[in-house]
Amino acid sequence: MYVCICKGVTDHKIRESVEGGARSWREVQGETGCGTQCGKCACVAKHITREAIVNEMAASVDDLAYAV
Repeated sequence: MYVCICKGVTDHKIRESVEGGARSWREVQGETGCGTQCGKCACVAKHITREAIVNEMAASVDDLAYAV
């Protein structure tokens, strides 16, 4: 789904940015340009960013190995 019409940013692009290492809205915004023109998309984009970061952090915890 398109989140930012002004810059043509989709929810997939935001998630890809987080998967690529972005860990804040500011980093996602810098990479994608989302929310930098009219700003109407910022609330939805921030929500998607937070959700993606939580999912990414949970996935990294699941990848940890524990010594037995």
